[in-house]
Amino acid sequence: MKEVFKKWLIIAAGSATWAITMIKSGLPGKYGIGFWGANGHDGVWHIALSQSLSRGSLEMPVFSGAMLQNYHIGYDLLLALTHKMTLLPIVNLYFQIFPVIFALLVGHLTYLFVFTWTKSKASALWSTFFVYFAGSFGYLIGRGESAFWSQQSISTLINPPFALSLIVVLLGLIFLLRKKPFWAAVCFGILIEIKAYAGILALGGFFVLAIYEFVKNKRKDYFLLFAGSAVLSLILYTPLNKYSTGLLVWQPFWFLETMMGLTDRIGWIKFYSAMTAYKSGQDLFKEVLAYGAAFTIFLIGNFGTRVIFFFRKMKIDGVAIFIYSMIAAGVVIPTLFLQKGTPWNTIQFFYYSLFFLAILSGIAAVSMNKFIKVIIILLTIPTTILALKDVYIPSRPPAALPKDEISALKFLSEQPQGIVLTYPFDPIKSKEAETISPRPLYLYTSTAYVSAFSSQSTFLEDEMNLDITGYDWKSRRAEVEGWYGEKDQIKAREFLSGNNIKYIYWLKGQRALLGEGQLHLKNIFENSSATVYRVE
Repeated sequence: MKEVFKKWLIIAAGSATWAITMIKSGLPGKYGIGFWGANGHDGVWHIALSQSLSRGSLEMPVFSGAMLQNYHIGYDLLLALTHKMTLLPIVNLYFQIFPVIFALLVGHLTYLFVFTWTKSKASALWSTFFVYFAGSFGYLIGRGESAFWSQQSISTLINPPFALSLIVVLLGLIFLLRKKPFWAAVCFGILIEIKAYAGILALGGFFVLAIYEFVKNKRKDYFLLFAGSAVLSLILYTPLNKYSTGLLVWQPFWFLETMMGLTDRIGWIKFYSAMTAYKSGQDLFKEVLAYGAAFTIFLIGNFGTRVIFFFRKMKIDGVAIFIYSMIAAGVVIPTLFLQKGTPWNTIQFFYYSLFFLAILSGIAAVSMNKFIKVIIILLTIPTTILALKDVYIPSRPPAALPKDEISALKFLSEQPQGIVLTYPFDPIKSKEAETISPRPLYLYTSTAYVSAFSSQSTFLEDEMNLDITGYDWKSRRAEVEGWYGEKDQIKAREFLSGNNIKYIYWLKGQRALLGEGQLHLKNIFENSSATVYRVE
């Protein structure tokens, strides 16, 4: 009974801590709808995509006329289906309901997996603690959780597909332990459509496990199961990812260099200058020493107290082989490769290394004395406390959707379906507005907020995700900018009709060179901040 109480105490505390990063966002308040952390961009994108999927569309919601490509839609599809079945708003499912469910499931499944694997309740408790609260050593140098590039446990729910992928990976491992490898293969096979990074790592780990089972136990069935899992992954992945080849490019040690050189990371400029000078000067010995030191800082800095894993020998079995393979690949891939479009996205492979190291560290902690355990706890939780204090607890959100825009977008959501043309995101005005708090979403970054909160497709929004998924958004942006400066009425109207644009959404001060009458626009909604036009 005592162990059960401890288990649910840790799960409750961990889930509440994780949920704080999400549940305040997406709710109306003093400043409109506020967004904390990365939710002002990432959360808005998932809402836009889920809204589109709930309409039965596979169109890219922020790039009208183009189909979705190079993206894993498993989480967003789950969100859309839940919305259709329950009629609960997608915004509330995303920010208030799913986070709590996912946090509880990750904790419970972690405990169940470790206990099933080790037969030790103490190991299961400690692993669950590390999964929820492990952080980097960024606080030791006066920086945040991602000082060494990788996000930490506290930010798990900020990336919902990542959180969902952890649930599926844990289920797969539990199936392996319960001698149900077929269902494990199914779990590992569907991961690719939930989180591509997890799918790649899990398939790799499953293949290494198949080799291990063949060498040690002369079992060939694991190769068949791996093949089935790989085929399932291809079936799910190929339709939306036909053009995803070459997304990873060879760029060794980019994270090490930028970790040292960027002021929002470690910012050790002298070290950065030295290591790159050794590299360009082809001083191999000094280059190896410098990059080796940077790699060590990268690992220890990100691992935090998870480094205790190195001080205890772990048993070797099939599950351990699978986990070690995922950890190793999660470290090696971002060290050597970058993702086209948004280079730093490759660090998401590393998230899985940290997750499994948290589990192994919990197992290692059990054998340590009480004094060391107290020290470990005290060194583990500062990242969580500081992230909550500095990022997620403050009453004033860094980004918000103002009340007038909420009204305008709600009106637009009640209109017949049609493509919406917005004003292009202005990075210069965004930079000038950095001191504004909260910053309205249109000045925050290029987001999908018009599509998300109008439930309509937009002609061009969220340039960051368009970059990641490989769309030629720059050409379309040039077309849009050209239209706003167009003097020829016929050409301007042909642009609207040729692209099936039905609505135009403008904020105060935004307009085209030609007048609304010349463009055949009808004002159907207006308040002090926003105007909605229908193209006649």
